[in-house]
Amino acid sequence: MDSIFKLSRKNKKKVIGLMSGTSVDGIDAVIVELTGSGGDTNVKQIAFQTYPYSPEVKEFILKNSNVDTARLDDVVRLNMLLGELFTDAVSRIIRKAGLKNKDIDLIGSHGHTIHHLPVRKNVFGKNISATFQIGDPMVIAKRTGIITVGDFRIADVAVGGSGAPLVPYFDYIMFRSKKVNRGLLNIGGISNITIVPKNAKVDDVFAFDTGPGNMIMDHLMKRLFNKSYDEYGRIAFQGKIIPELLKWMTGNSYFKKLPPKSTGREMFGEDFVNRILKIFKKYSSEDIISTVTELSASSIYESYIKFIKRKVILDEIIVSGGGAHNLYLMDALQRYFGSVKVKTIESIGYSSDAKEAICFAALANETIYENPSNIIGATGAKKPTVLGKICLP
Repeated sequence: MDSIFKLSRKNKKKVIGLMSGTSVDGIDAVIVELTGSGGDTNVKQIAFQTYPYSPEVKEFILKNSNVDTARLDDVVRLNMLLGELFTDAVSRIIRKAGLKNKDIDLIGSHGHTIHHLPVRKNVFGKNISATFQIGDPMVIAKRTGIITVGDFRIADVAVGGSGAPLVPYFDYIMFRSKKVNRGLLNIGGISNITIVPKNAKVDDVFAFDTGPGNMIMDHLMKRLFNKSYDEYGRIAFQGKIIPELLKWMTGNSYFKKLPPKSTGREMFGEDFVNRILKIFKKYSSEDIISTVTELSASSIYESYIKFIKRKVILDEIIVSGGGAHNLYLMDALQRYFGSVKVKTIESIGYSSDAKEAICFAALANETIYENPSNIIGATGAKKPTVLGKICLP
């Protein structure tokens, strides 16, 4: 434990953050220089890269994220496989930065969410929610020789939270302002928003998953156009909104549920897409893509109207994640929000694609300092708690 104590005494650290999101595109790896902790944290990005999954690995992950096709033996092996692939990503980002393993002080790894069950259920007399991230951080620590923190979500679930979203703490320490009410919107497979009022204290921050981000449109792009995603929203711009489809999708029960709340592939994954293709098969592929992209924007805006505006009137929304590159989606957001300025996180000096990986580097740093880093107003936890498991080399 002496190594952890020494690390906690080191004010400036080089930390690697690793993230694999619900879009299953690949592993985001970032190296940052972190100074301080908590509200005094400063971040300097050194290197970032996304290492795509091979089509076969992506298919294997998706297969084992679906309760109808998953196999227990495959999930167990996948846990170890992803640990190895995360390790490869660490080696590659270190080489990209011209560094060596000994130069890295710490790794923070989100892992990959294979199943997320935030709704509580009585199981043999215990009322539980659950979440499962694979890509075991112990594999990364042992393969790299670097202290690794991972499996962040379980601690929040253990104190009554849903385990998601976890980005809000990072949003608070990095983006709070004395002058403006900010919404930090991350559009990955799922969209989540963090509300940081001006002059906010940590208890003033709240966040939740608004619903689908890129998940539905990416899945349909693969099925209808054999493409991984709609680059810059080009296909969405070619189509027209299908009112019946938009109405059907917005009727999903998730949109009526009060925050704090979180969702994932279990709600908006393959089964949801299959129903769209079955019920609305007479419409053009372009119109379907346009409409599901519109859903992502409209559901974010409706979440603002229903759950946010009565508490905080936003001055600006800062967008990160893959959805920030979709010009149709960004245009739609500005159309809905009107006078509220919608801008990408690049406009304030950060990378849209790197943000979540940076977040888990920062959360690992908080764990080493034994600082609680969940936000009660985001996850519904009963109390603040230190997140993550520390894995020694």
